Amino acid sequence: METKRIVIEERNHIKDEELKEAAGILRSGGLVAFPTETVYGLGGNALDEDAARKIYAAKGRPSDNPLIAHVSCVEEVAPLVKEIPEAGRKLMEAFWPGPLTMIFPKSEKVPYGTTGGLDTVAIRMPDDPVANRLIALAGVPVAAPSANTSGRPSPTTADHVWQDMNGRIDMIIDGGPVGIGVESTIVDVSSAVPAVLRPGAITMEMLEEVLGEVSVDPAILGPLSADVRPKAPGMKYKHYAPKADLTLVEPGTGTERESGAEQVTGAEQKTGADWNTGAAPETGLDETQLQAMIRKVRELSREKIEAGYKVGVICTDESRGCYTDGEVRSIGARKSQASVAHNLYALLREFDDLGVDYIFSESFPKDHLGQAIMNRLSKAAGYKIVKV
Repeated sequence: METKRIVIEERNHIKDEELKEAAGILRSGGLVAFPTETVYGLGGNALDEDAARKIYAAKGRPSDNPLIAHVSCVEEVAPLVKEIPEAGRKLMEAFWPGPLTMIFPKSEKVPYGTTGGLDTVAIRMPDDPVANRLIALAGVPVAAPSANTSGRPSPTTADHVWQDMNGRIDMIIDGGPVGIGVESTIVDVSSAVPAVLRPGAITMEMLEEVLGEVSVDPAILGPLSADVRPKAPGMKYKHYAPKADLTLVEPGTGTERESGAEQVTGAEQKTGADWNTGAAPETGLDETQLQAMIRKVRELSREKIEAGYKVGVICTDESRGCYTDGEVRSIGARKSQASVAHNLYALLREFDDLGVDYIFSESFPKDHLGQAIMNRLSKAAGYKIVKV
C-alpha cells in the first residue's frame, strides 16, 4: 500500500478542500492518521467493523483492546450510547472539547469490533482544529487509537507516524507537533462512582472539582492480570515502550542521606537549582530525595557503561549538569509537568534512534499531570522501578 502524506500549513485556518480527500477515505472504510491535541491518532470509521479490523491489523494491536470513537460535537454522542449519565453531562460541559475520553453503555449502532467486545463505548471530542474538521467532514464517528505500532511510544509528530505506518495506511495528515504529548484521560461514567481508567491532562484534581468523588482503577497503579479484559485502551498490554530496557529510579518518602555518600555538588552541580539548601522549590521532592535519585541513576548507568553497553539517561533541565556518562537527555523542566509530558514520547523515540541498550530515568511526583507521566513511564518500563 502506498501511504499519501499531506501537510496542513495553517492548523488554525484550515480549508475544507485540504481535508476533503481524507474525509472520503474515512467514509469509504480506509485509514487516515491525523493530529489531535494529545497524540496523533490512526482513524477509521467507528461504525464499520471492517475499518476497526484494519486499525487492529495496521497497529498489530490485540482485538480485545477497545478503540476510542471521536466526535466533532456533543450532538453526535447520543446515537452511539444508551444513555448519558449525569456525571458524563457535567464532564462534557467542563472539559469538551478536550483531552477527556468517557466510557458509556453503547448503543446497537456501535459494532463490537470497535469496542473490543465490550457493551461500552469510549468517546472523545478532541480540541484540535484539524481533527474536529476532519471528523465533521467525514460525517461519521472516527475510531482512533494512537498512530503507532502496538506497544511503541505514541507519535507526537507526523514523522513518528511515518516511521511506524508508512505502507500500512492510506494517508497521514501532517499538522505539525501536538500540544500535550500524552493520551487523553479516560473516565468510566457508566459506573455508580466515576472511575479513572487512564490518567491524562484532565487530572484527578480537576475531575474531583467537578464531580466530587472519583475512584481510580487499579490498572493505573500496576499491570492487569492476563485473564482480565481491558475496559479502555492502555490498561492491559505493554504500551509506550522504547526498544531499550527502561528502568525508573524512584525516591522513597523517607530517604535519608547516608554518611559519606557521594554528593552531587561542586563542578557537577550546574543545574539551575540549589540541591544543597535542603529545599527543592516547585519540584515536589526535597533535596535529599533528589540527591538519592540522581546518585542511583548515575550508579546504574555507570555499571552498564562499564560492562560495554550503550546507555541513555533521562534527567531534567535542573539536573542535566549532574550527569556526565552516557547519552544524557533532559525530558523538560521538573517544575513544569507540561514540558515533561510534551517531550516524553519523542525522547523515548530518540533513544530508539540512538540505539541504546539501557535507559535509566528519574521519576516524578504523582500529583496533577505527574500521575499521567508516571503511568506512561511505568508502563514503558514494564514496571521495573528501583526505589532509593
